[in-house]
Amino acid sequence: MSNAKQSPVAILMGSDSDLPVMESCVKQLKEFGIDPIVRILSAHRTPAVACEFAASAADNGIKVIIAAAGMAAHLAGAMAAHSQLPIIGVPMQAKEGPCGLDALLSTVQMPPGMPVGTMAIGKAGAKNAAVYALQILALSDAACAEQLVAFRKAQTEKVLAKDAELNS
Repeated sequence: MSNAKQSPVAILMGSDSDLPVMESCVKQLKEFGIDPIVRILSAHRTPAVACEFAASAADNGIKVIIAAAGMAAHLAGAMAAHSQLPIIGVPMQAKEGPCGLDALLSTVQMPPGMPVGTMAIGKAGAKNAAVYALQILALSDAACAEQLVAFRKAQTEKVLAKDAELNS
């Protein structure tokens, strides 16, 4: 995707194989009215480009970076090393290996002073990353705060409707 696009949220993936899972993150952000920047950048295969992206993100209007990666899962940590923006990590399950636990541990075990807000493995984590990004943006953006209130209200109403249906 073009670097010229402006958005307060960027979604980075270490591989195109992560896109089917991260589509739920993109979809959720778009439902909030946020059209994210989406890139495929690797901490290992494109380290200079990934580093430059992180270093220039704030100057390009980005306020939150969501980084999804599997296996060694160093993308979120690399973003945190090169940016002072909030970084949200989404561990991804590789085709082989310990069901994403390797990526989870790699993403969550950051050294002191280099935090990454780490979500659950896979689609649930991808969707929660979008909600968490909205929560961060809502701290200083009234429109995002309204979106968050509406989202939470809709969740409550959905559960109460299912409860009513079950108990009718």
